[in-house]
Amino acid sequence: MVLHLLGLLLWSLLSALVLGWFWGWGVALAGPLLLAWFWLGQHLWRAHRLDLWLRTGSAQEAPALGGLWRDLSDRMRRQLHQRDQQVQIHTDRLGHFLQAIQASPNGVTLLDAQGRIEWCNDSAALHLGIDPQRDQLQHVVHMVRDPVFSRYFAQERHDSEVEIEGRTATLAHSVKLSVQLHAYGQGQLLLLSRDITAVQQAESMRRDFVANVSHEIRTPLTVLMGFVETLQSLPLSAQEQQHYLELMAVQSSRMQALVSDLLTLSQLEGSPLPGKAEPVALQPLMQQVLGDAQSLSALQGPQGLTPVHVLEMSPTPDWSVMGSRDELLSAASNLVNNAVRYTPAGGTIRIGWTRNASDQVVFSVKDTGPGIAPEHLPRLSERFYRVDRSRSRETGGTGLGLAITKHVAQRHGGQLRIESQWGQGSNFMLVFPASRVQGLQSVG
Repeated sequence: MVLHLLGLLLWSLLSALVLGWFWGWGVALAGPLLLAWFWLGQHLWRAHRLDLWLRTGSAQEAPALGGLWRDLSDRMRRQLHQRDQQVQIHTDRLGHFLQAIQASPNGVTLLDAQGRIEWCNDSAALHLGIDPQRDQLQHVVHMVRDPVFSRYFAQERHDSEVEIEGRTATLAHSVKLSVQLHAYGQGQLLLLSRDITAVQQAESMRRDFVANVSHEIRTPLTVLMGFVETLQSLPLSAQEQQHYLELMAVQSSRMQALVSDLLTLSQLEGSPLPGKAEPVALQPLMQQVLGDAQSLSALQGPQGLTPVHVLEMSPTPDWSVMGSRDELLSAASNLVNNAVRYTPAGGTIRIGWTRNASDQVVFSVKDTGPGIAPEHLPRLSERFYRVDRSRSRETGGTGLGLAITKHVAQRHGGQLRIESQWGQGSNFMLVFPASRVQGLQSVG
């Protein structure tokens, strides 16, 4: 700027001297004045263009100016470009941050100081029934119509979370939400929500499981304690004492079976999935299953020596299932033993392995028992679920056999299927994918 002014003064002085020498000193004074006005007008025009660009233009649209103004415009253009870069960086970061919040399964709602909705992610919209565009700047209490939430919002402190009903809850499907308010900024509030339906269901299942285990153990334990008190307080003959001891042994065996099934179920749920490296030959496995079933059937007879059921097992193919032998033995034995327990004496139980039209391998146990009503079929594999509790206790069942069988099937990539009609027997099936079985090529 100083150089430009010095240049202008020097040029004006030289012009005045030249004009004064040739045209007189009056003209010499008018020339620099006109030159100064011309210089001032030129700079005012460039300043106007620069001002107009700063008001409405972008960093890429800098005007083409000369001299001093070109230097100023170049510097400003570089600064504006750097500013635009910083703004773009912050905009991208904000976009990534909002994308991360949108991807969160937890709901996030931003409220202003009056409790009005400024923004929410998709999870919060689903949890609370909010339309992010339509309900913007609506008071959150008016949108979340829950008395518990209204009282919670009215509190001065929000140190803990509260549970409310989700907006998608129905009579058939309960949805529970946990919500909590957090203060931030200048009086604004952050409302966090998360779906705790699965957590509550798991907690309910845990309570039911503990209650069922306690009940199942308490019943034989109460009987056992009664027999002990009888033996301690009454003078009994040797034959009577032997009778009570046999009854006590039955109850002890029942508790032992329950504890064993509980341990098995716990091991299945907590252990890694069985791999495909260990082939389990089906022929010896089925021989053991058949032998155990015959022994159990014989125990239901008057002498305890001869099976009271017709056990028909079709020839077992030379196949091997990849997985855990102990688990497969437990699953197959549970199905066959259940058929023996619930089929009346003289009934028929058919056991066999086949390959169905969907290229799956099926282990089937068909009985001629009383069958199962349709309403019970979906719940048969639940822990401790029984169609007839008194009948189950008479046969020595723990209520965990089908739950164990279902877990084993799933751990081997298969499933448990049940077909039954009341009065026409039942068919329990373990269905495995062909990829789990070796030797299928030998059967075409």
